[in-house]
Amino acid sequence: MILKINNFKMVFVNKIISGVLVTLIFSTFTFLNVYSQSESDLKNQIQNNNDQIKKLEQEIADYNDKIKSKQADAKTLKSAISILENSKAALEKDIKVSNLKIENMKQNITQTEKEINTTSQKLDKLREGLGKSFREMSYTSSLKNNFSFVLLGSNNLSDIFDRYNEVENFKSNVSDNITYFNQTRQILKENNDNYKSQTKTLESLKDNLQDKKVLVVENQNEKNQLLKVTKNQESSYQAMLNSTKEKKAALEQEIADYEAKLKAFTNTSSLPQSGSEALDYPVKKIVITQYFGNTPFATKNPQVYNGSGHNGIDFGVPVGTAIYSASDGVIVDTGNTDAACSGASFGKWILIKHNNGLTTLYAHLSSIGVSSGQSVSRGDKIGLSGNTGYSTGPHLHFTVYASEAVHVSGPTEYRSKACGTYMVLPLASKSGYLNPLTYLPK
Repeated sequence: MILKINNFKMVFVNKIISGVLVTLIFSTFTFLNVYSQSESDLKNQIQNNNDQIKKLEQEIADYNDKIKSKQADAKTLKSAISILENSKAALEKDIKVSNLKIENMKQNITQTEKEINTTSQKLDKLREGLGKSFREMSYTSSLKNNFSFVLLGSNNLSDIFDRYNEVENFKSNVSDNITYFNQTRQILKENNDNYKSQTKTLESLKDNLQDKKVLVVENQNEKNQLLKVTKNQESSYQAMLNSTKEKKAALEQEIADYEAKLKAFTNTSSLPQSGSEALDYPVKKIVITQYFGNTPFATKNPQVYNGSGHNGIDFGVPVGTAIYSASDGVIVDTGNTDAACSGASFGKWILIKHNNGLTTLYAHLSSIGVSSGQSVSRGDKIGLSGNTGYSTGPHLHFTVYASEAVHVSGPTEYRSKACGTYMVLPLASKSGYLNPLTYLPK
C-alpha cells in the first residue's frame, strides 16, 4: 500500500513539473505569433510611407536647387518672385513629408502600446506560473530530502536516482524561467522607454508641421506685398532694391561708428580655449556659404560690411530649417529689425548667453521659438531659418561674441538716422566679435 501511494505521489509531481513548463512555453509562443502578424502589416505601411518620403525629399531638393540658381542670377523682380514660389513649393512638399512622418510615428506608437500590453500580460502569466512553481518546488524539495520516502517508492537503485534527478531538473527549469521572467521585465522597461521617446518625437513633428504651415502663409503674404509695392514693375523693384542697399550701407556705417565707441574687450582669459569645441553647430546639415572676416564676398562688397569684414559665418539652409542652440545658456533677447527698418539688418534674431563666456547670435530667421529669459540646453530647437532682414538668399547668420563685450540696445538707446527709428539689436565692440570656427567642432 505504501509503495502504491508513493508511486502515485511521484507521478503527481511529474505532472506538476510538465504542466508548469507547458504553460510557460505555450504563453511564449502565443505572444510571438500575435506579434509577428501585426508587425508584418506595420512594416509594410511604414515602408510605403518611407518610399513616398524619399520621393518628396528629392522634389524638395530640386526646388532648393532652383532657389540657389536664382540667387546667383541678377537681382530682378522675376527672380525674387521665383525664389518665393519655389520656397513655397518646397515648404508644401515638406508639409506632406511631416504628415507622413507623423503617420509613421503614430503607427510605431500603436505597435509599441501593443507590445507593452502583450508583454505585461505575459509577465503576469509568468509571475503566476513562477508563484505556483515555487509552491510546488517547496513540496518536491521535502520529498527529495525524505530519502526513505523515495527509497520505499522505488523498485531499484536506478529508479531512485532518476526520481532524484527529476526533482533537481525541475528546480533547474524554475531557475531558467526566473531568468526568462527578468528578461521579459527588462523588455517591458525598454518598451516603456521607447514609448516615451516616440511620443516626444511625435510632438516635435507636430510642432514642425504647424511651423511649416505658418511659413507657407507668410510666404504668400510676402509675395503679395512685393507685387503690391512694385506694382509688378521691374523698374519699381530695382528702385526699391537700390533704396534698401543704400539704407543697409548707411545703417552698417552708423553701427560701426557706434560700436567703435564701446569699451574694447580685453579679458581673453574668460574665453574657452581654441579647439575646445565649446559650441556645437546650430544646424544639422553643415554647408558654410561665407566665413568670418575679410572673405572674398566681404572684400568685393565693402559697402555691405562697411569694410570691416563679415562678423560671423553663414550656413546655407532652406527656409524653415530647424535651428539649435549652440550650447547651454539663457536667452538674452529676441527681436525683429524689419519692424523698425525693413530689409536693412538682421531681420528676426535670437541672442543666447552661454555658461562658458560666449554669446551667440542667430539671424535672418523666419520663426522664433524662444523668449527672453528662457533657459535652453545644447541642441534645443530655438527657431527656424529664413530670409528676413538684409539677406542675399535663405541662410542662417551665426555670430559669436565674448559675453562681456555684447549687449542688446535699449528701446531708446540707439536711433538710426538712415532708418529714422530706434533700433533694438545686439551691439558689441569690434574686439568682442570672435571667429565661430575657433569654438566649433572640426
